[in-house]
Amino acid sequence: MAEILFISGIDTDAGKSYATGFLARHMMGAGKRVATQKFIQTGCDAYSEDIDLHRRLMGIGQLPEDIDHTTAPIVFSYPASAQLAAAIDGQEIDTSLIDESTRRLAERSDVVLIEGAGGLMVPLTDDFLTIDYIASRSLPVVLVTNGRLGSINHTILSLEAIKARGIRLHSVVYNKYFDKDPVIAADTRGFIERYIRRHFPEAEIIDLPEIN
Repeated sequence: MAEILFISGIDTDAGKSYATGFLARHMMGAGKRVATQKFIQTGCDAYSEDIDLHRRLMGIGQLPEDIDHTTAPIVFSYPASAQLAAAIDGQEIDTSLIDESTRRLAERSDVVLIEGAGGLMVPLTDDFLTIDYIASRSLPVVLVTNGRLGSINHTILSLEAIKARGIRLHSVVYNKYFDKDPVIAADTRGFIERYIRRHFPEAEIIDLPEIN
């Protein structure tokens, strides 16, 4: 049975797409069959730009599953939260489409990496958040963080939400791309690691190098 991991971030533009592509490439190098999937894509027309980025980082071209939309079953045109983007396009979010895509990818893969849209609390409806989807499917989370000012706060809030819902934290990916202030970056990285060691001792901490 394939391992299915949900890649989320502490906020928008934390580096989820880069982290997903990087992890996929790393796992492929270890001999695993890896599929990447976009949970919900906004701000695109009919296809997922994030999936394209995954493929570039993985060093492969577009796949048949990308062309038939298996890897990105829900795409909205407006660059906004999933709920708002769906409303603007006059649609509802059908999570069964996501489930079916994940099932199909899991049949032919050892690992499926599902990249989320925004952070854990992004709403799908007024009373159903992304984190509720994750919890209802019992998906382990890979949380992407970084060294921007304010990241400690966003990271701890995300980790507290994960723990409160009984979700397993698979790993935390620290994205070095935002390490513009070395003092803040070093303090942020150190604090997050200490926090993980105390509260999530089974979770791995992975450094995502700056990718050109």
